Amino acid sequence: MRNTIKAFITSGEKFYTAECLELPVVTQGKTIEETIRNLQEAVTLQMEGEDLSQWDLSPNPHLLVSMELEPTVNA
Repeated sequence: MRNTIKAFITSGEKFYTAECLELPVVTQGKTIEETIRNLQEAVTLQMEGEDLSQWDLSPNPHLLVSMELEPTVNA
């Protein structure tokens, strides 16, 4: 069983978007901090009342978040 739920955060024009790779969870926020809070809440709600073994998850999984950022280039 896996102990980690992987999620990926990308930056859009106005919002950051977070998407889980193993669970059907997508959320967004205006800041990175808000996006992470929304992701934690959405994952908690998705897992509530679910049999986590159906997702091959241990009883208390952790979130592993990766981010995609564009480098700042000074011209």
